[in-house]
Amino acid sequence: MKPKKKALGRGLDAILQSPDTDITSNDISGNYVVGAIAMMDVRIIETNPFQPRIEFDDLAIDELSKSIQEQGIIQPLTVRKLGYDRYQLIAGERRYRAAKRAGLTHVPAYIRVANDEQMLELALVENIHREDLNAIEIAISYNRLIEECQLTQDQLSEKVGKNRTTISNYIRLLKLPAELQIALKDDQISMGHARALINIADDETKLRILKRIIVENLSVRQVEEMVRTNASRPRIQEKSTVQLPEDYLRNKAQLIEHFNTKVDIRRNNKGLGNIVISFESDEEFIRIINLIKS
Repeated sequence: MKPKKKALGRGLDAILQSPDTDITSNDISGNYVVGAIAMMDVRIIETNPFQPRIEFDDLAIDELSKSIQEQGIIQPLTVRKLGYDRYQLIAGERRYRAAKRAGLTHVPAYIRVANDEQMLELALVENIHREDLNAIEIAISYNRLIEECQLTQDQLSEKVGKNRTTISNYIRLLKLPAELQIALKDDQISMGHARALINIADDETKLRILKRIIVENLSVRQVEEMVRTNASRPRIQEKSTVQLPEDYLRNKAQLIEHFNTKVDIRRNNKGLGNIVISFESDEEFIRIINLIKS
């Protein structure tokens, strides 16, 4: 039987085991030895500027803080050495925040050396494998690994132990309208819902179906059927405007003269339409409003 592939992938292992990023136990700078686990003063640890997590759940941090008060920190943080008694988090910011909230002055930390690119890769890959990361955060992390670490999707697949199709599906989520991304991030819709909506070309239709998903609690299968129906329905090119009748044109001219600004009247072949009054400043807007009220 073949040994099971490690979840973190060969890329992360290579970084963790690289002699270029580790210092022997004889090399001591400051109070802590690089390559060892030490109880470290929280005041000399900086947060990670490459942190891919967008948000930290305050309630979850509070619950973790209470757990740490009772049981301590079970899994050490991982930090990189910046200089004499200066360290920066690579992994474990939730534990770091919770430990400070719990009143701990020292935390267990594994100390290593990593450059900025390795720091980014370590932080991103470590976070990608967290179960509580939402789909948009995962998508952003994949995209950053590709763009900032200059990886292809195939190389990324090897590093994170995920197949290329999974990575591609996540990255496609970033092409969704902002409203859909927020709904996915806030668990109003699932990854399945989002993947179905990606296949709709028109953003307005996407948003209309999004509202129905939330209001009617539609299943992924129901949404997929709606998308198929929408794709198979022939598009009817309906003229949004028609030639305005003479009385419309006369009234348009009177409105332009009355408001002393550009006025546009649009009307479709069913008699539905709107009047658009243009303004170029807040002062002009107020002037037009006063004319309407008078």
